[in-house]
Amino acid sequence: MRAVNLPARAGWQWVSGGFAIYRRNPPVLSILVISYWFVVVFLNLFPFIGALAASAVIPGLSVGLMQAARNIERGQSANIQTLFSGFRDNVRTLIALGVLYLVATLAVLGLSTIADGGDLLRYMLASSRAERALLEDADFTLSAMLVAIFMVPVLMAWWFAPVLAAWHRQPLGKALFFSFVACVMNWRPFLVYAVGLMLVAVVLPGLILGLLLIALPALQGFATLVVMVTMGLVVAPTVFASFYVGYRDIFGISEIV
Repeated sequence: MRAVNLPARAGWQWVSGGFAIYRRNPPVLSILVISYWFVVVFLNLFPFIGALAASAVIPGLSVGLMQAARNIERGQSANIQTLFSGFRDNVRTLIALGVLYLVATLAVLGLSTIADGGDLLRYMLASSRAERALLEDADFTLSAMLVAIFMVPVLMAWWFAPVLAAWHRQPLGKALFFSFVACVMNWRPFLVYAVGLMLVAVVLPGLILGLLLIALPALQGFATLVVMVTMGLVVAPTVFASFYVGYRDIFGISEIV
């Protein structure tokens, strides 16, 4: 298994490649992404254990979505079973990745207490709106910056780890290591990719919503609904498909076990 070093422009090609895969079968990819979120949200309804269970299944479900993108790109079928196909191989490592990611995220949030005395951590862990309302006036600027900085290496280690564990049978440590190295090697395309995602998932929807509000000021709720539906049915599937395109370009489909 070898990661290649790609030029910066590859980052935008991941975004456009994700949309190209989406266009081949929009209904199926949209349904699978909605099903993914439904499973995660449903598990999170259960106090305490729900967050742990959701974190444990997210890597496997993510691999399932990448498998769906791979199938669609190859002209093969994809269905709801494909979403859960990621759990066929190396399940223990996938679950360990999910649980460890939750632990790492909580650890990073814990570091934010250095800046705000624990306000951001309490806000993130609040179980009700009333608890969050008590902290709405707190200044999270510095603590949020610390979290963003420390989460970058965490995200780099986990970005490709699930698919490396599932498709390449890599153990936990190697999956995290090779994912981190691949991201370091390709920091330029990842920077372009982040800008591309910002344009597609934030700037463009915001612009569309602004234009709709100008054209239809009396239909604010309808305009917001249109943008939200577009985000769920077009943007989100495109983003998930782009994860696969990035993996394919860096590690190569011929490397898949």
